[in-house]
Amino acid sequence: MNTSLFVLALLEIILSLVVSVVIIFASYKIMKRLFFTNEDVEGQNMAFSIFTGGVVLSIGIILSEILPTITNVIRVATTQPEAIDSFQIVQYSLLYLGIGFVISILINASVFLLFSILTRGINEFQAIQQNNVAVAILVTAILISITLIIKDSISLLISSLVPYPEVSNFL
Repeated sequence: MNTSLFVLALLEIILSLVVSVVIIFASYKIMKRLFFTNEDVEGQNMAFSIFTGGVVLSIGIILSEILPTITNVIRVATTQPEAIDSFQIVQYSLLYLGIGFVISILINASVFLLFSILTRGINEFQAIQQNNVAVAILVTAILISITLIIKDSISLLISSLVPYPEVSNFL
């Protein structure tokens, strides 16, 4: 058994679990506090539950592109003798998560802008608060579609920031 690989895999599982739970929890609380203060998933508002599910799925898709890059930084730090230290690992991780947060905000803003352009005269927040399931489904579908389209670009952007060791050119 490869012990170092096993430990790294456990670390990746724990890191992914902790980061995803914390980010999804914080995102739900922020969304609820800013836009839907009177709504709750236990209530009778199915539209809010559909929309919340879409936001959580979108965040999960974005995190699935960011967390492997964070573990790549940890792998580089553990396998390279002149690699980065623990403080730099935390800095890179926070940078990657910050980029993901900003991109999430941009995705959500673009979804609401697109929805507003497509359906003039409908306030999506108000419609979701009034339990308009059709609006919630359409907004959620747009949100997930844009997230799926942009996820590979997020991965490429984050991967470009990984501090891989310099390789000499023998040619």
